[in-house]
Amino acid sequence: MPARSNFQEAIREAQSSALVGPNVVNKALPYVGGGMVLTAAGVAGGLATLASLGPVGFQGISFVAIIPWFILFFVAQNAANRGNNGTALPLLVTFSLLTGFTLTSLVVRAVAVAGAGAIGTAALATGITFVIASFVGRRMSDSIGQALSGVVSLGLVGLLIAMVVQIVGSIFAPGMFGGNALSLMIAGFGTVVFVGLAFVDFYTMPRTYSDDQYLVGALGMYLTYINLFAFILQLIIALQGGGRRD
Repeated sequence: MPARSNFQEAIREAQSSALVGPNVVNKALPYVGGGMVLTAAGVAGGLATLASLGPVGFQGISFVAIIPWFILFFVAQNAANRGNNGTALPLLVTFSLLTGFTLTSLVVRAVAVAGAGAIGTAALATGITFVIASFVGRRMSDSIGQALSGVVSLGLVGLLIAMVVQIVGSIFAPGMFGGNALSLMIAGFGTVVFVGLAFVDFYTMPRTYSDDQYLVGALGMYLTYINLFAFILQLIIALQGGGRRD
């Protein structure tokens, strides 16, 4: 019995030694939730701006907002990656608000096509994914976790290529690339990829980031669930035919 106990303790120590930040996920989760709340506030601000300026004025501001959005992402990621959380936190707050602002057009389109229930459906599906991924992802073996990470990485590359092809193709050959079938395929594929990434996040975060790097971990997980929410909305729109309801 003592030999068996020593063996089990040695296994636990070996498993914990592979973790760079055993507590990083728990430290990051409140910031992920806070980022989602701020994103909702950003959407509310975007809706108010849309009502005030109209579609044309809002479209112009949204286009300009993408530039500081990208800049904030890289600056905040760099600060968080170095563990400079005091600098990274206000940058991430602003980034989350801007993310919500840039999502306003998608939210408005989803409501126009499928009704307000589409937002609730996407939010519920995202929340269910989080709960399941939190339970399963923390318990994945190295073989499964590493294999899934590789598959998801390839999926992200394929998704990016498909989106670029769609954007470029819709400009030069709208009849071929501007249809709803391609949008449905990309939305479905993107949803699957980010569901997989949700599981991968819980596996990779404690093996990648130290406990002091919880904000950069929170940023990665936040982007996973925001993208999942957005792709589910796009999937709902595509399933409704991509047009407005009568």
